[in-house]
Amino acid sequence: QVQLVESGGGLVQAGGSLRLSCAASGRTFSSYTMGWFRQAPGKEREFVAVIMWSGGNTYYADSVKGRFTISRDNAKNTVSLQMNSLKPEDTAVYYCAAYLRGATMNPGGYGSWGPGTQVIVSS
Repeated sequence: QVQLVESGGGLVQAGGSLRLSCAASGRTFSSYTMGWFRQAPGKEREFVAVIMWSGGNTYYADSVKGRFTISRDNAKNTVSLQMNSLKPEDTAVYYCAAYLRGATMNPGGYGSWGPGTQVIVSS
């Protein structure tokens, strides 16, 4: 399995931007489809975005479409999430994860998770 560590979270005002990064260890990173999820206090973990192993296809939750962009650099073993026009409702702990099987929007389909990075958007 691949080990994952997120970074880049922080406190930002509404309308601002943050860029999250996820560093992966392991020589097989380029074979993994990678996802970003988030979990707000008292809520279930929810899908944010996914990028296929080749980087050719990406999918987004409706709530972030047009504001967030997922990308990857297989040479550097990283996957990133550029977040623009942030809203208070984007406040959550953000996780990157490596996909195993099933629906790509289902957290249960992912086998490796990072510890998460906190994003707080103030109004």
